Order: sequence, then structure tokens, then C-alpha cells
Amino acid sequence: MKNPTKFLRNAFYVSMGVYAARLIKNAFTKINLANKVVLITGGSRGLGLVLARQLAEARAKVVICAANEEELAHATQEFAGRNQMVLAVTCDITNKSQVEKMMGEISQKLGTVDILINNAGVIQVGPMENMTDQDYESAMKVHFFGPLYTMNAVIPAMKKARQGNIVNIVSIGGKISVPHLLPYSASKFALAGLSEGFTTELAPYQIKVTTVYPGLTRTGSPRNVNVKGQQDKEFAWFKTADSLPLLAMGAETAAKKIIAAMRTGKTTITLGFPAKLGELMHAIAPGLTLSVLDLVNRLLPEPDPNNNKSVKGYETDPDISLTLTKKTDQAALSNNEVD
Repeated sequence: MKNPTKFLRNAFYVSMGVYAARLIKNAFTKINLANKVVLITGGSRGLGLVLARQLAEARAKVVICAANEEELAHATQEFAGRNQMVLAVTCDITNKSQVEKMMGEISQKLGTVDILINNAGVIQVGPMENMTDQDYESAMKVHFFGPLYTMNAVIPAMKKARQGNIVNIVSIGGKISVPHLLPYSASKFALAGLSEGFTTELAPYQIKVTTVYPGLTRTGSPRNVNVKGQQDKEFAWFKTADSLPLLAMGAETAAKKIIAAMRTGKTTITLGFPAKLGELMHAIAPGLTLSVLDLVNRLLPEPDPNNNKSVKGYETDPDISLTLTKKTDQAALSNNEVD
């Protein structure tokens, strides 16, 4: 190659032109959601349920799946009597055979999946000293292998149709590793790599993949997180952070932004000003970001060397203001986070 610099410059210009053309095209070609078959994993509560509501209102044929049959039954009660198509399927997405069985049921009842939203998640809160190999394995199964199984299950039909949308809900924790959330962050980093890799490899088949990086989102989920170490203190800081107006985004707002990004074929989207600021800061000055996180870590509860037991958030007795966390408690009631 006589002039590699010129070649790279021209390649850059071509890439920017293709990217700009894609943005313009997507801006004028929004997906019509009516009668689209949309599968939402982890759709029985939290953000998944909020997404289901908004997609059902847009006249999509919504399928919500979760491992807990009782949660699913309770979630579907609110759709009864409405002129909306919402199908509930019990499925543990970490089990490949269950995913395949679910896809067969959906195909039989509604047809092939047009849109897949990988939303299912698990959160372990606590210091690394209290985390076990099993905590990391559990997070990887839900956040990496579950989405891998569901994507591989829908992609063949999407390739054949030369169309389809996949949305992978990661987290800002998949870009910045947050102290006392190590299994969660590590597995979300893995999902981010998988999702962005699928974006490029599926583009030739007109399958659009959207990778979503939400910051703290007020879904009501803290009561269902797995807490380890000094359990009361760990749950207190996590629920408080999830409740602060300046840090947390409302679930309804987050769902609207996710659906809008999917409809216009955006490849990535970061939700919430704190998440966007953290993302920018980490990109520009990663060392400074880690120094800030080091300070945060020093302010969090010490490990409990005598207690590796995991309990649910609602099983703890944190010393926090009920007024401060009122919105989170209201969200928990609204979004099926409470038994």
C-alpha cells in the first residue's frame, strides 16, 4: 500500500458517510408497532412490565416471560378486559431448552417474533469479599447466556424475513464497574460486548440491534435485589440511591425512550443525565473515574466476614427515611414488585 494514511482517511470518510446516511434513513422510517409480535424477557415486573404496557397500548402483540409463574399471572391480570394482546409464558431464559419450548409456543399462537427485548436481570448488592463464584455464575447466566439463547432462537426467522429488531437492556454498570455490584457489572460488560458485536454482524440482514445503557431507573426493584454482607446497610444505600430524584429516572420515561430508540433503529442509547455524564467522564479520564469510584467504595459498608448469606431486599430492616424512598415504594406497588 503506497499511502496508508490516505487510505485510512478515505475509509474514515466513507464510514462517516454511511453512518450519516443510516441516521437520516432511520429518522424517517419508524417501525409501526401495530400487530408486531414483541417478546419481553423479565416482563412480569419492573421495567419489563412498564415496557409491556406501553407496547400493548401501541397495539403490539406482547409476550411477557419470566421464571415465576405467580408473578406472571398477577401481571397479566391488569390486561384482562382490555382490547390488548398480552400473552404470558413461564420460562427460565438461562435454560436453553425452555427458551426453545417458549419460542415454539409463541410461534404456534402468534407467529414469529418481530421484536425481542432482553430485559431480565438479577442484582447482587454487597462487597466483593462476600461474593462467591456462584454469584458471578448466576449473573452471567441471566445477563449473558439468557440473551444469547433468546437471540439465537429468533435470529434465523429474522434473517429469513430480512427484518427484525433486538433490544438488549444493559446498564451504565456495563460501562463503568460500580463498587458493591461486581457480579452485576461484570456480567453487564459481557452483555454489552455481545450486543454491540451482534449489531454489526446482523446489519447485513437488516436486523437492527439496540444496546441500552440505563442509569438508575425507579422501577421499584430494590426490594427484590439479593443483598450480602452488612445486609441492612447495603440495602439502605442501594435503595436510597435508587430513590433520589437527581439520580434516578422514572420507569415510564425510560420505557418511552427505549421504545423510541428501537423504532428508529438506534444502535446505542444511554439513559439519564448522571449516566451520560459518567460515560463521558470515563471516556475522557478513566483514571479520574476510578479514583472517584475508589472514594465511593470507601464510603460504602465494610464486608461482613462471618456472613455470606444472601437475602432479598424486602427481608432486611434498613434505617432509612420512608419519605426519602416513597417514590420507589410507590413504583414497587405499581410495577408488580410486591407479592
